[in-house]
Amino acid sequence: MTKYLFGLLMLVATLAQADRIRDLTTVQGVRENSLIGYGLVVGLDGTGDQTTQTPFTTQTLNNMLSQLGITVPAGTNMQLKNVAAVMVTAKYPAFARSGQNIDVVVSSMGNAKSLRGGTLLMTPLKGVDNQVYALAQGNILVGGAGASAGGSSVQVNQLNGGRITNGAVIERELPGTFGSGNMISLQLNNDDFTLAQQITDTINRSRGYGSASALDARTIQIRVPTGNSSQVRLLADIQNLEVNMPAQDAKVIINSRTGSVVMNQEVTLDTCAVAQGNLSVTVNRQAQVSQPDTPFGGGQTVVTPQTQIDLRQNGGALQRVNASANLNNVVRALNTLGASPMELMSILQSMQTAGCLRAKVEII
Repeated sequence: MTKYLFGLLMLVATLAQADRIRDLTTVQGVRENSLIGYGLVVGLDGTGDQTTQTPFTTQTLNNMLSQLGITVPAGTNMQLKNVAAVMVTAKYPAFARSGQNIDVVVSSMGNAKSLRGGTLLMTPLKGVDNQVYALAQGNILVGGAGASAGGSSVQVNQLNGGRITNGAVIERELPGTFGSGNMISLQLNNDDFTLAQQITDTINRSRGYGSASALDARTIQIRVPTGNSSQVRLLADIQNLEVNMPAQDAKVIINSRTGSVVMNQEVTLDTCAVAQGNLSVTVNRQAQVSQPDTPFGGGQTVVTPQTQIDLRQNGGALQRVNASANLNNVVRALNTLGASPMELMSILQSMQTAGCLRAKVEII
């Protein structure tokens, strides 16, 4: 009974580590493209650009009105409060077709206080080749909220940016070469020679040996059989295959901006000793008023600053860190040091230099 239970547990552990090929790779050439445009948002409740400080808003409005047959007299100083100049960005999806709707993000580029309640006017979205691929227009949804009265204000989230769901229509299609060749290339999300070989072996076992070959740690080339009229069906079958994940590289990620430390399950420790002391410097400055002894003695009142500096160093005792073979023991060992996240960053770097931290340390 024990043997069967042990085998069942091993099978469950193996299945738990299996991932689909679609989650580990992308198809080369099948990707999104960035679009960008410049436009105007109207209908704001007095929260638009101050046109005296953002002349490009007035210039854009004059150009738009002239295209609509309205001529603004030269020298007119338009004091607008309900108009804002914005940048519009979107992602052109792979295999997009004319007439398809995509989401757009609208961001203020002037000094508008809020885009809430605004409407984006028709804005052409261009690609890197300066060609128009989509037209955006619609009502903006702003996720933030704010209020002000009597010189006081409160704000939740960002008010100068919003989103328009299905706010742009594809007008131009990109030429594609998918399905025209006899080779398909898969690209791994992360460089890994072991994983590339395992994916190749899995495809060969399913489709026949010689169907796939790993070119390097990121690229896997798949041969399309002769007479196969649908590469879509071929990829659909391959992407749903499951691959047992190999052991990952032991890594410790340190975010110096937020003070966070993240490590994966492969991190281990060797026995070492760590001494970490806290050095605190306190500067106390007070002003002391010195007055003359007699009211009419001819003296002057003088303010004399007095500064007191206190230097303290706490802790610093040498502590033993036991060897740890799994992540739980690593966390328990590091917690015994009682170090803050900022101190832990320096400790981990020193441990790696000393050779007792079995992991790569990356600072982002």
